[in-house]
Formats: sequence, C-alpha cells, structure tokens
Amino acid sequence: MRTFSNALAFAALLLSTPAFAQAAPAATKVGKPAKQPWLYEGSDVPVDDTWTFGVLPNGVRYAVKKNDVPAGQVSIRVRIDAGALHENNDEQGFAHLIEHLSFRGSTFVPDGEAKRIWQRFGVTFGSDSNAQTTPTQTVYKLDLPNATPEKLDESVKIISGMIRNPRISPTALNAERAIVLAELRENSGAQMIYSDALRQHAFQGQRLANRSTIGTPETLQASDAIRLSAFHDRWYRPENAVVVMAGDMEPAQLANLVQKYFNDWKGVGPRAPEPPFGDPSPQGTPVRVLIEPTLPTTVSIAYLRPWRKVNDTIAYNEQLLVDALALQIVNRRLEVQARNGGNYLFAQIAQEDISRTADATLVSLTPIGDKWEAATRDVRAIIADATTTAPSVADIDREKTLFGNALRTMLDSYPFEAAAKQADDIVNAVDIRETVAAPKTVVQVYEGMKNKFTPQRLLASTQNLFIADVTRLMLSSPSSIPNADNRALAALNASVTANKTARLSENTLGFAALPKLGAPGKLVTEDIVSRLQMTRLELSNGVRALLYPNKAESGQIRVLVRFGYGYQAVDPDQGGLLWAGPLVMPENGIGKIKRTEIDQMVNGRRIELNFSVDNSAFQFGANTRPDDLADQLTLIATKLEHPGWDAAPVERAKALATSGYASYEMSATSVLQRDLEYLLRNKDARWKAATPAEVANIDAAKFESFWKPLMSQGPIEVMLFGDFDKAAAVSALEKSFGAMAPRAALTVSAAARDMHFPAPSSTPVRLTHRGASDQAAAVVAWPTGGGINGISEGRQLETLAAIFRDRLFEKFRAEQAASYSPDMAANWPVDFDSGGYLMAYAQVKPADVERFFAFADAVAEDLIAYPVSADELQRAVEPTKQAIERAASGNTFWLNQLKGATYDPERFVALGKLYSDYNSVTPAILQTLAKRYFVKDKAWKLVVAPQQGLGSVTDAR
Repeated sequence: MRTFSNALAFAALLLSTPAFAQAAPAATKVGKPAKQPWLYEGSDVPVDDTWTFGVLPNGVRYAVKKNDVPAGQVSIRVRIDAGALHENNDEQGFAHLIEHLSFRGSTFVPDGEAKRIWQRFGVTFGSDSNAQTTPTQTVYKLDLPNATPEKLDESVKIISGMIRNPRISPTALNAERAIVLAELRENSGAQMIYSDALRQHAFQGQRLANRSTIGTPETLQASDAIRLSAFHDRWYRPENAVVVMAGDMEPAQLANLVQKYFNDWKGVGPRAPEPPFGDPSPQGTPVRVLIEPTLPTTVSIAYLRPWRKVNDTIAYNEQLLVDALALQIVNRRLEVQARNGGNYLFAQIAQEDISRTADATLVSLTPIGDKWEAATRDVRAIIADATTTAPSVADIDREKTLFGNALRTMLDSYPFEAAAKQADDIVNAVDIRETVAAPKTVVQVYEGMKNKFTPQRLLASTQNLFIADVTRLMLSSPSSIPNADNRALAALNASVTANKTARLSENTLGFAALPKLGAPGKLVTEDIVSRLQMTRLELSNGVRALLYPNKAESGQIRVLVRFGYGYQAVDPDQGGLLWAGPLVMPENGIGKIKRTEIDQMVNGRRIELNFSVDNSAFQFGANTRPDDLADQLTLIATKLEHPGWDAAPVERAKALATSGYASYEMSATSVLQRDLEYLLRNKDARWKAATPAEVANIDAAKFESFWKPLMSQGPIEVMLFGDFDKAAAVSALEKSFGAMAPRAALTVSAAARDMHFPAPSSTPVRLTHRGASDQAAAVVAWPTGGGINGISEGRQLETLAAIFRDRLFEKFRAEQAASYSPDMAANWPVDFDSGGYLMAYAQVKPADVERFFAFADAVAEDLIAYPVSADELQRAVEPTKQAIERAASGNTFWLNQLKGATYDPERFVALGKLYSDYNSVTPAILQTLAKRYFVKDKAWKLVVAPQQGLGSVTDAR
C-alpha cells in the first residue's frame, strides 16, 4: 500500500514500491535457483527478466540487475528484517544504535576506516553511503561510483563485515552512544513532540505507539555491549537478510559477490519469531489535543484497519488502482475548495500501510487561523459527498487521463531510471511484503481494466476507505482551547451535510480560451556551440534561447524560462514582497482564467507552471514531453504576457506565511532557516522572512503593484534540454515567445547588484529559540568573494570546505560526540561580485558553543599553518569529481550550469573548466586560500540559544 499525493506520485510508486512483481530466471548458478522468484510467491503478475533473483543455501535472498544509470556505478543495499518494532521495551533504540556501530567498525576495517576507504573510491559520506532504521527494517546503503571489480569486491567485503560482525565493544559503544544522544538532542523539539504524540495516539494499544526509532535517553544510557550483541545475534541472521545490487556490471558478477561474502554466514541459535505488532484497538481515547506554541494548528484523522499480508495479484493491484483514483478525485475537490476560499489552507487524504501495523486512511488539514472546527467540517462534508454520491463519468475520465499520462511518463523514464532507485524499490517491496513490476506490466494491467472504473465501483472504493475498526483525531494548537476535548470529539462525530459544490465543472476550457499572443516572431540569429552540440538563437523580439536536443532522458524535456533579473530586479530596501512570488505566481491564473481551470485545461498532459526567484532572474520551470512542448511554451509565454491577478492566492499565501511563522522558533535549526541567509547578506530585505505584521499589510492590489512591472520587464531566456526535434522546437518558440511584445528594458541599480557580508563583531550575534533547553546552534563564517570570473577560486574553496567538513566529522562528531551533524559550506555567488563566504555550523549543547568556536578556529589555524596531506586531499576531491560525472548524465546538471549563458558567454567558459578546477587543486593552493580567507578578525559569528535561562538577549533581526 502506498501514499498518493497526486496521480504522478501514484504512478511512480506503482512501479517502484510494491505494486506488482518483477523477476527473472536466475542467470547464474550461484545459490539455489528459484522456480518462482522469492519476491513473487503468491503473485500471478508476469515477471521482468531484467532482475535475477536467488537464495543462498543459508537463506540469504538476493536480487541483482545490470543498470548503467549512471555509468560506472553500482548501488548496494542490504536489508535486515529488524527495526524498532523488534525491540523489547528495555531495548528501545538498539536497532538504530547497531546501525551506527556497524558503520563505525567491523571485522574487516578498524574504527572509522570504512568511511575513508569509500571516500578514496569517490563516495560522498551521507549521500552515497548511509543507513536507515525504521520500525520494521534496517537498510545499509552504498552507491559506489567508478565501480571497478576491485573496488566493488572491497566494498561488498566491508559491508558484509558490517552486517555480520560489527565491532560492538564497550569502547565503541560509549563513543557511538554519545553520538546517538547528540542526534536525539538535535532532533528534539516541537516536531518530534508532535510526531510522537500522533503516533502514540493513533496506535494506542499497539506496539508502534511506544516505539520511537531512535529510542529514549534512558534505554540508550542503559545499553551495554552484551545486550546489544544479543540483539544483533537475534535478528542479524541470513534468513532475515536481503542483498540487492543494481549497477553497471553483469548480474553474474554481482551474484558471485553475494555468494563470496554471505554464503558462509551462519545465524547464532534458533531463529526468533517476529513479535506481534498488534491490531488497531478501539480501547483508548478517540481524540487528543496537543498544545505546542511553535506549531501551526493542524488536524489529523486516522481511519485504521488491521494490516494483513496480501497475495500481490493482478486483481489486488487493480483494486489499488481503483482506490488511488477514488482518492485522487476527493483530493482534487479538497484543493478546489481551498483555492476558492475555504476554511483551510491545505487538506489531503492518503491511504497507507503503516509499519505492518495498520491499513490506514489518513486525513490531514491545516486550517486558516483558528478555524479548525469549520475546516474539519468542510473536509468531512466533501468526504460525505464522495461516500454518498458516485462520481460522474467526467470525474472518472479526468482522473483516468491523468493516470494514463503518469503511467506513460513512467514507461518513458524507466530506461533512464537510476540503479539506486530501483534497488531501493526492491527493498521497500520486501519491507511491506509485496512486489514490484516493470512499467510495461503496469501499463498493460491499467489498459486492461479501463472499463472497470465505473461510478459504482469508485463509490464503493471511497466508502471502504472510510470504514474502519478505529477512528482517531488529533488536534494540535499553538494555544489552549476551552473545552478542547469535547469540541474535538464533536468535530470528529458531528453530522455534516454533503458538500457538492467542490465538484469540478464538466465544461473544460481548451487552449483556445487563453488570451491571445501576437503574430509569430522569426528566428534572426543562430549559432552552434560546437563542443557541446548546443544551439544559441535569438528571435525577432529579442528573446534568446539555448537548445540542447539529446536522448539522455528519452521522452522528457527540461524547460526553464528566465526573465528579468530576480533578486537584482529590486533594491535591497524594496524587496519585501519577493517572498510571496513563488507562493502566488503559479496559482493566480492567466488573464481571467483561474488556476483550477488551467489544471483542467492541461489535465492528462505533462505541462507544468513552477515559479522561483534566482539571483539573476525570475524563473518558470517545467518538465514536459515532446508532444506537449508547444503548448507548454505557449502556456508560459501567455502567463508572462497576460498574468492573472486573482486575489484568492494572495490571501492563501498570507494565511500560510502567518500560520507557519511561529514554527521558525521551535528549534535552533528552524531559527537559522528563517534568519541565517538574511543575516549573512547583511540584513538585505530581499532575503528576509516576512513577519506576520508585514504579511498582514499586503493585499492583492499591493501584490499586483509590486509584481506586475517585474513580469513585464527585462530580457527573456528560454532553455530547452532534452528529447525534442530542433526544427519543431524553433517553430514552437516562434509561435509562443516570439509572439510576445518586445520587453521593456530594466536597469539594475548598483545597490541591487551588490551583496554584502556582515561586518565582524567582537561578540557573536545572538538569537533565541523556544525549543529544548539543551539545544543551541553556533555558526562562524568568513567572507570570500563572488562572480563568474572568479568561479575557479570558488570551486577550490569548495574543496577547502570539504576538508574542513571532514575534520568536523572525524573529530567534533566521531571522537568528541559534541554534535551529530556539524557542517561546513562554501558559497560563491556567480551572479554577484561579492557576498561569498565559508561557513562552519554545528548544533551543540549551550555549554559547548565556545567549544565549537574554539575547534573551528583551531581547524582554520591548522589549515593556514600546514598543507593538507595527499590522502586528505584525495578524500575531498574524488567524491566531488565522481558526483560531477554522475550528475552530467542528466539534463538538469547542464541546464543549471548554463543558466544565463545566452547573455553571458562566460558561463560556457566556466563549464569548460569545471572538472579541471577540482582536479588541479593542490595542498599549496588550499593553504594559500586558507591564509587569504580564514582571517580571524574578519570572522562573523552567530549563536542561537534557548530562551530559558538566557536572561536578556537582543534579537539580532
């Protein structure tokens, strides 16, 4: 089962998580060949011959596949059927703690050495090598770039040692326990309080209610090496293990490595039975009210049914498709009601199998202000309509068209889908005891059941989704509510009148209803960037474009339309409404046509309208396909030429900004999310999060007055990267962007072009948060530079930052356990000639703030005084080089590197130097940079401390 936020997400999950089975006859004699692949037992879905499945004599199951996306990489996953739900009460947190210990050291590598070996291989720690513990499983992950047979052999050997024989010694435990306690401290706060409360309330009487994956301070402190080893022996067994490998290597080679390093593994003692997870129980309270001052008001309703393992058959999956389509119909109506000015900002319904504990239908909603009762009533009224009156044929056809588009996109994308994702798909399928399938199978099943999407079947499906053994509601509010429990119970149970007004109109508009553009323009200049096989062109009205037709992502085209000057379009003191653009611009329609009508207009097609603000341009972005490209371009061009100014999206954005503002104070990290960029830009209002008072001062007229000139001025650059015919694309550009009126020039002021780093101060800037009293954050930053002409130095600084980051990890985290996730970053703004910085950051205990500053100063001083070693440099550079090589296989990489290139040819020059800039870094260069930029008197420091016991603190904002 799965959560579907929209049809596209559904289709992706249908393929990738457990929807259908996929397998192949074993292509190797390794292990025991299976007549029916182990993943498909009880399934009648046709198998996919791209996967090879097998079972070793000791019970280890494996799945291997050749997939050369990206080229040279192999993705390895080892899943252990043990998570938080397998822990006894006094073992809470043990599964996660063993995950940490396994990465620390094992039979084959000393403490901390696995990370260093993999860095030398080009692995980025945290993204390429990681692990995850959930309530039901622990998964170890490695994406190995440039996977030579020797590197892959060594890597599988290391992972097998981590799984079979981790170093669970008192010394290792004491070190890693402190790190896990730091992780717990850093993750504590309002969000954890909320998620714990929701879990405890929804699953009352079940094991999951009291199982936080990370455990408790008490159980972690009480852990010892003997009991951890016993937990490991109980659950880390061959029969509980699944090894998945997908990558640029033959399946037989991958299967041989599974045999080589897992075949002689033997479990200790008899296999332990899985503990009962329990069924949803009506015992307990139906409602709970949580008062959390830093969280917005939310309502969550859970309709819970017992989870049972299913036979993953075609008939079962047909019903999943029906259920998903039924949910999509209701979710679309909920969004229509929100856009039309309902009592809630957002509402969504999802169906999900949760931790093999419950089959759940989940309703979540965020009311406007304190209107939680009215919002809950509104949502329940729409559900009431959906469960009493069948959808119309037009409703069904609309969603079927959307599903068909999503499935087609999935089918087109599958040959270019990353091996890492496909490996994860197998793991996720195993976790919930279902299967996965090839896209062609999914499409065939869908095509074969189109006549089964009848109104009565959709009605029955919707009704079943809201039939439950247990129904529970939780209300979270920032302030106390009189008679809250009784009012919440009434909100859950009170009768409601079915709301039929949220159903969509069946009179769908076509593209002919859009405001008209002018006469098509003409291509006036064209030149080829020969080395890259790209085309720069200019149309008769001044619009420029960069075209890169290629087959890297078959059936997909990345579209980016850049116009105006983004953050540089307004002076710093006039930037107070930039924040609202990404929230409002995609939603406020085109001319008099509202967003809901546009959604109906493009339904079933891959046409998008995403908006963002970049340093040097405003941007509309989309991912489309060849036969939708012309209309995609027409939609964006018409949006620019005839923007809508609907008031409802402005009011919705205001409510969202206001309701979420208090959440910025829930932790030290959230305060940094609100203020750090603003402060590092010397309190430039263009990067300031608007306060509720500032938001209240905005209305639709002010929004239009601010944004209308920005939409109509400044140059336009259209970037098309992907699978398209060049001549057809040029014709589409002439008819869309070429048909726009010439744009008014826009002069960028000197003030807007400048970005300043804050002045150093003798004492750190201080902010406060309202979260846990043992949580603080410390930041130290040094000014650098900026500009495209200095990009080589900016890239060298990234290498310096990587070395600094690694020392933070190995010393401040791994040895001292003072912080779970210390970090270091280099920022070099290519669109500004100044404002760059190097920045070190850590979450720490309040008492350890000065300790962090002293450590950061010591690292900086050492980098100034001594050149780094060749090994340390390799471990910093090689992951970067490998990341570039992998990213370069997709169009997003090239598009991001060349933004603005039709107006600034230096972007092409900078791209040409990308690899060499990293590859040519030397210890001497890094030492020179450290001397230049790690100047103690220029450092700027920030502390975010808890309000409790701090005394008087000046708000630096």
